[in-house]
Amino acid sequence: MNPKLNALLAKVAAVMHNDHDNISMPQQLSDNSNYCDSKILTNPLALYSRGLSSDKLQNRVHVGIDIGTAYTVLIVLDERMQPMTGEYRFAQFVRDGLVVDSQKAISMVQKLKHIAENRLGFKLSSAATAYPPGVLLTEIKAKQYVVNCAGFECDQSINEPTAANLVLQIKNGAIVDIGGGTTGIAVVNDGHVVYTADEPTGGTHFSLVIAGALNIEFEKAELLKKDPKQHSKIYPLVKPVMEKIGTIVANHLLDQDVSTIYLVGGTSCFIGIGKVIQKVTGITTIIPAYPLFITPLGVAMFNANNDKASY
Repeated sequence: MNPKLNALLAKVAAVMHNDHDNISMPQQLSDNSNYCDSKILTNPLALYSRGLSSDKLQNRVHVGIDIGTAYTVLIVLDERMQPMTGEYRFAQFVRDGLVVDSQKAISMVQKLKHIAENRLGFKLSSAATAYPPGVLLTEIKAKQYVVNCAGFECDQSINEPTAANLVLQIKNGAIVDIGGGTTGIAVVNDGHVVYTADEPTGGTHFSLVIAGALNIEFEKAELLKKDPKQHSKIYPLVKPVMEKIGTIVANHLLDQDVSTIYLVGGTSCFIGIGKVIQKVTGITTIIPAYPLFITPLGVAMFNANNDKASY
């Protein structure tokens, strides 16, 4: 992947905060001091040494909120599209891409907003959000409703794979966003998304299989799934789910001219999934650094570049 893209993703990972998970920087990134500006990462407001007021700072930042089946992610970018801060939390109020508990979703987004505002020292007012391809307009509006009720002005929505391509800038290929509950697919031709699809299989299905096979609670299965040290042990259990995802992708790409697949979404972090997808589809498969943060980063970029919703 593009070194500049890797640098940006490394900065995003460095400013992200979570009560439970530690995102470690890959060796090839952490060894290169040019990837992270420590002054920016430890003090985002150092970017604004010109003495801007908090009101002006508020108008110069861009917020993306990705409400997923497994994780809700909030990212704040500055006017140069550099990450200032971010939060993400495991939460289950979305099922197969659909919000099933609006009150819990609103409370979570409010919490992330409050934490980010305290860290930055000013209020966040506007945000964009994302949705899986192919959902009904009512569901798109439902996610906007959640973000609005959490204290943002939100009239911007973008489908998840298209948001990912705002970051990846792929000219030709397929973006496969493997989230907690669904797998979204976008085919890009000459820089334009020409086909999208979404089907209900993702990381939550990994956890269900692990829980059933080991006779443990779902929450314990989630912890095993998120621990890279356990991946080699549980890989045989979840490989059939990986193969199912690969089959879903292969079926949607059957009539498409695609030579490369790019995997994003939190489930893409599972060791070995790229090789399985590549074997099933017969298409070269690449996993960019920090795939969990690519789509929400694209949502924040969309917030910066658009004034109205995009469906």
